[in-house]
Amino acid sequence: MSESLTVEIEAPGISYLHGVVLVLMAGVFWSTMGIGVRLIEVANVWQILFYRSIALAVFLYLIISFRSGHKPLQTIGKAGLAGAIGGIALVVAFAGGIYAIQTTSVANAMFLFAAAPFMAALLGWILLRENVRKATWIAMIVASIGIAIMVLDGISAGRLVGNLSAIASAFGFAVFTIALRWRKLEDMMPAVFMAGIFAIVIAATVCLIKDFSFTIPAGDAAIAFALGVFQVGLGLTIFTIGSKVVPAAELALLSMTEVLLGPFWVWLFLGETADLYTLVGGGVLMLAIAGNAMSGLRRRPLPMI
Repeated sequence: MSESLTVEIEAPGISYLHGVVLVLMAGVFWSTMGIGVRLIEVANVWQILFYRSIALAVFLYLIISFRSGHKPLQTIGKAGLAGAIGGIALVVAFAGGIYAIQTTSVANAMFLFAAAPFMAALLGWILLRENVRKATWIAMIVASIGIAIMVLDGISAGRLVGNLSAIASAFGFAVFTIALRWRKLEDMMPAVFMAGIFAIVIAATVCLIKDFSFTIPAGDAAIAFALGVFQVGLGLTIFTIGSKVVPAAELALLSMTEVLLGPFWVWLFLGETADLYTLVGGGVLMLAIAGNAMSGLRRRPLPMI
């Protein structure tokens, strides 16, 4: 999620240190997606998406209402076409992410999700004529090598569909980022709220067409609701606050917490491990992200605490 963009929110008096802590906490919340989906026993991707999106939409509506002085519809309406396009892209990201975790290892999925910033940089260069630094081009090439290692291994291991779903999820997040940059929307909450509404409608439609029941075990529904409120909603809220005082290059580094902790939780609680190719490919991708972020830090002095 953190690759989306740096946003502005009223956060009077917040220090750089507090911002770093909040962004790290957001990464911790986001990292629980893998363990959450793994603990769901029966529900499929569309059922999970339906219930998670209900919780997410309600939670964000309350947050937007509070921030806007109880005028949430006006705030949501200001997102306009960019928010709608971003919201639809997020539905792809959400659905692809859930399906990827269900069909490949959490480590594989999380590492591939992390490719989203590079996809966004490429899309920004093509569609918005944004300049891309030389260091970022090099990082994208290195990241592509890491992605290729994981995807090619996935072919032989029978995880190709899961890997492609993770890449589709990353692409959805990248399109979301570009949609908000297109109209220079500084607040992503309304667009994510739209994504929640779109996801409810789309997931419900698929369930009706495919005859998937809306009745799922209470435990599965509870986990899906928790993912909507805490994993996406609360994570997004505290990230939004923290990102106000943390430079974008540092956000890229701090967001690695999400990618690294996701596989850790399933290893710690479920004993799920990653194979050698996933670790090698993921390591190459993380190296590319860290290198690109560090090059950005050298261009901008660190803020004072």
